[in-house]
Amino acid sequence: MKRLVRYLSIAIAALSFAPLASAQPPSPAGLWDAAVVVGGLEIPFRFEIAGTGSSVSGWFFNGDEKVASTGGQFENGTLSLRFDHYGTAVEAALVNGRLTGSYNRASGYYPFYAKRFAPSPAFPNEVPAIDGVWQIGGVKSNKGEAAWRLIVRQSGAEVTAAILRVDGDTGALAGTYRDGKFVVSHFSGARPLVLELTPTKDGGLEILRNRQERLVAVREKDARLKDVPEPTDPSRHSSVKNPTEPFTFSFPDLNGKTLSSADERFRGRVVIVSISGSWCPNCHDEAPFLAELYRKYQSKGLEIVALSFEEDAQRAKGYPRLRAFNQRYGVTYPVVLAGDQADLEEKVPQIHNLNSFPTTIFLGRDGLVRGVHAGFAGAASGAFHDSAKEEITATVERLLAETSSSRAK
Repeated sequence: MKRLVRYLSIAIAALSFAPLASAQPPSPAGLWDAAVVVGGLEIPFRFEIAGTGSSVSGWFFNGDEKVASTGGQFENGTLSLRFDHYGTAVEAALVNGRLTGSYNRASGYYPFYAKRFAPSPAFPNEVPAIDGVWQIGGVKSNKGEAAWRLIVRQSGAEVTAAILRVDGDTGALAGTYRDGKFVVSHFSGARPLVLELTPTKDGGLEILRNRQERLVAVREKDARLKDVPEPTDPSRHSSVKNPTEPFTFSFPDLNGKTLSSADERFRGRVVIVSISGSWCPNCHDEAPFLAELYRKYQSKGLEIVALSFEEDAQRAKGYPRLRAFNQRYGVTYPVVLAGDQADLEEKVPQIHNLNSFPTTIFLGRDGLVRGVHAGFAGAASGAFHDSAKEEITATVERLLAETSSSRAK
């Protein structure tokens, strides 16, 4: 009995010095209601975290698409997540169940904070129907556009929306109806935006963009009657200056090797020249489609080359964001370094009104420009995304079917 009491005393003493399970740091895993502050404006969005310790992943959301981090950790109460394809990172401390920190970019940072996800309160019974395609007039665009499209999907009080411009869409903005208006927002590591959509008595929509710019939208079917101009046709926005002159380029790739339009690999082949940049959100939308197109049609005579315009700060670091961009989207076609974004007109002088990223230039087997398509409508654009892919694919197939003799006729 004395021996048993002695053993129990030792066990109790040992337990008194053992760390308590409750002393373990909390895990950040789960869904979060997050926000970044851009220019004093709060942009709310959904965010997800999984894992702990030295292996943590995070996800932004772009509609149904999850935008994953490329690495991360949670140690000593601090969350660190990298998004190498954007050249950005989240740094935040977990204190009293909340994350507070910053979303760091090459050009600065956005304050970042988040609280645990909580289901929305009950929605009102009567919600106006705003689903469908709208046209936004009164646009003041530096690309000369007079109108944009607004694409809305609705399920009761919940909506997902996207504005489609000539260079592409805003990504999928999600939100709900409350107090007489729909408030939708978006942040997927790029393109921060918040819209307030207020139905009007005459069947239109008043739009407050980033709580500053006021716009008005009408149903697409009513646009002509209400004198709202048509949005710019991306296949007509840019054009070749001299259609009888072969398109030429000569730039170094990431390894310093010069790639030229005169190279054997391009001779007698259909070529897509993609004007791109890893900083450009709509280029992130287009790259996986081009990579898929290249896998499907390279053996049939298609070549693709991306003329990538990157900042000097990226050049000084060896273009880590562009390398991560290529890896993430499975880019196996050649990518060359064409200069900074401000150099676009100088480096690609043969195209008129070239001001959209991305822009797709189609070359026939004879090296002549056969078409120019501005921008790229991402998945958030729904049917317009499908239409853009179908149009580009049809152009490639038509050019592949041509021979030099059929072009000459």
